[in-house]
Formats: sequence, C-alpha cells, structure tokens
Amino acid sequence: MTDATDRPELLSRREMIEATAAALAAPLLPAQAVTAPAAVALPGKFLTAAELALLDALTDLIIPTDDHSPGARAALVSGYIDGRLAESLDPELQARWRSGLEAVDGLSQELNGKPFMQAAPDPRVAVLTRMAAGEAGIQVDQEYKGNVYQRGEYAGYDAK
Repeated sequence: MTDATDRPELLSRREMIEATAAALAAPLLPAQAVTAPAAVALPGKFLTAAELALLDALTDLIIPTDDHSPGARAALVSGYIDGRLAESLDPELQARWRSGLEAVDGLSQELNGKPFMQAAPDPRVAVLTRMAAGEAGIQVDQEYKGNVYQRGEYAGYDAK
C-alpha cells in the first residue's frame, strides 16, 4: 500500500471524508453566509458595461437578498442573461433588450430627472413600480388567465 504523500494527486481517506462532509454540510449553512459579489464595471459578452450595471441593479431590486436566500446579484443573474443574449441568434431579441434598458433610463429621467443608475434607492424602486403597474407583459402578451385549467393545444400533459 502506498502512502498518499508518495502520490500527491490522491487524497487520504481522512481528507476524502472531510471534503465529503464539508460538501454535504454546505447547503445547511445559513443564507447570511453567502455574500453578493461586488458589481464590476466590466463589459459583458453582449451588453456594454453601463447596460450590464443597469441590468444588475434591476435584477437585484426584483430579487433582493433576504434572510432566506441570496438574491439575483449573488446568483449572477445579470451575467447569465448577458451570456444568453450573446449566444442568441435573434437580433430582434437582442435589440428589444437594449431598447428595454434604454426605456428604463428614459422612465427614470422622466420620473426622477436623472438616469436610473444615478438615482437614489427609493426613486429606483419608484421606476420599477411604475414599470410593473402597466397592463402588459404576461397578461396581454401571453393571454395569461391565472391559475385556471387550460384547455386547447397547449393545455399540458395528461397521463391517462
């Protein structure tokens, strides 16, 4: 039997048990132990640095860190969206995202007299609240009817 020190790529049984125990215990740690990474002013894969910062701020307002779980910033949601946009073969989708972010700044300018990223936290929430108040989105675009039984072509799967 060879010693683990003879072959540095191998873990001893004790080290393997410690690593396994740590991996199993990690999900049990309180959410406060997870910290959000600092926002960086680097350009994304598709979005500019300013657009990515705006998207990061928006997603963090929509899904903030709380006592139960980390928020969108900790989950790197803006980077994920940016990556999907960079991989998209649909220039119309990419243009809609860009124009949507521009519209957020426009609404902030209209409501607060300054771009979204220069506004204080309360005016930022006011912009987001105004955006969410419209009768658009899922209700109109996808004819959302709420939590009701759906009939028709897209009614779902029935395992009869």
